[in-house]
Amino acid sequence: MKKLMATLTTGAVVASLALGAASANARDLRYAMGFPPGSDSDKAGQEYAAALKKATNGQLNVKVYPLSLLNFAETSAGLRDGIADVGYLLAPYFPAEYPHFNLLAESSMQLLTMDDRVRGKEGMAYVGALSEFVFTKCPECMNEFAKQNQVFTGAAGSSPYYLNCSKPVRSEAELKGKRLRVAGSHWSRWARAMGAQPVTMSSNEALEALKQGVVDCVIVSLPELTNLGLIEAVTDVTLQVPGGIFAGTAISQVNTKVWRSLTKEQRQAMLRAGTVMPAYVPYVYHQREKDVIELVKKRGGRVHQPDAALLQKTKDFAAQDMKTIVEFFAKTHGVKRGDELLAQFRPVLEKWVGLVQTVDSREKLADLYWNEIFSKVDANTYGM
Repeated sequence: MKKLMATLTTGAVVASLALGAASANARDLRYAMGFPPGSDSDKAGQEYAAALKKATNGQLNVKVYPLSLLNFAETSAGLRDGIADVGYLLAPYFPAEYPHFNLLAESSMQLLTMDDRVRGKEGMAYVGALSEFVFTKCPECMNEFAKQNQVFTGAAGSSPYYLNCSKPVRSEAELKGKRLRVAGSHWSRWARAMGAQPVTMSSNEALEALKQGVVDCVIVSLPELTNLGLIEAVTDVTLQVPGGIFAGTAISQVNTKVWRSLTKEQRQAMLRAGTVMPAYVPYVYHQREKDVIELVKKRGGRVHQPDAALLQKTKDFAAQDMKTIVEFFAKTHGVKRGDELLAQFRPVLEKWVGLVQTVDSREKLADLYWNEIFSKVDANTYGM
């Protein structure tokens, strides 16, 4: 009996030491995002954290800080300076720092010029195309991230952006003179082309601006009405216009020093777990559109279709803006080969429209991103 007890005690000590060693080797990473707790992006972040913990057998533990460690406007510098280890970067907030990435992200209104196969799958297709293109065909994008002490590990995108207003806005006449909160230069140009006035501000400020009449409408995807609390002030939603998606999210940017301190296996795990959020965000956003529309109606709001003239003028604008956006980024931000980048990006986007046609779950979308893109990134050399 004494011998058995001694054996059990020895085994317990060994197990305890092993657990202690594993615990000692575990590392906590701080993930900052500007979305509030309980938002779709916060939920996606929690799934990313769980996936990374599982993939590394508990060696890497991510603590998500929704709207607490850094807000949207602080994320770029905060991630660069090591306040956060991982960050939810909205690149259009920083046009001078990420001009090539923003050129690609802000060309999303070209989705309006594509065939009907893309409808309802805009975000899923664009995320795949943008992630693949940045990893493989945009060294300028990589240089921009490197200059900000960051490593790119994938993009994310929303469902289409629509007019969310405090009054009916269904035609060009009703748009004239309205102040619209926008989140990119392409939507600013669209607003001006329609006789409206674009206003740039952080998403975190949009609710108060709408409540106080500083802006008349917020151009944003439908799920953001609940994610950002905008549904408290939105009474009228107009679908289809201006269209395009917010694709300027570098979803889980990693501080370069942190990235280089990881083992090859841990970097590989971050890439694998890094497919979770790029898949979660667009898939869930598309799925939630109908629910948000019903909620708007339940609260006494109205949902409109644009008149035919406004919709056609918007489509014409989107086609023309592919030329304008090249000139804008060249003149404003010194992008030299914008036309070449967009010409190369279009077939990649068309390929991804085809690839996402049979996707019916976010898990399948994550697997698709992994097989087609992330698994091909060499974790031994990438970002080093």
